[in-house]
Amino acid sequence: MSKTKKPVLDREVERVGWYQGTDREIYGRAICDVGGSSRIGFGILELSPGCDTKPAHYHTLEEEHLYVLEGSGTLHLGEETYPLVEGSYVNFPAGQAVPHFVSNDSDTPFKYIMVGERIENDEVVYADDE
Repeated sequence: MSKTKKPVLDREVERVGWYQGTDREIYGRAICDVGGSSRIGFGILELSPGCDTKPAHYHTLEEEHLYVLEGSGTLHLGEETYPLVEGSYVNFPAGQAVPHFVSNDSDTPFKYIMVGERIENDEVVYADDE
């Protein structure tokens, strides 16, 4: 039986860091998992200045959504690049065979929301694997 989820304040959720001290340094709060994991991932992420989310990838079954809260960054979508600023939104449909990653070339953190499905049989395809 599933447990009832209640409202949560993002600032009360543990902030976790990945790849600290590298060019992929990122911090985040998986607020969707408070009180148990969720089928949909919802995280507030912060990409440090001078860092990126490489390797470029796409998902075979999972859809992802990115919404910018603060700062500026660059979306690398296949061979194209697009500026991302506060209020920018992009959707990565499942099976869209165009690898993507985000970079932060500014002097301030790039803060964004990332939403994605959590499908067990999803495969992540990396640009280097193609």
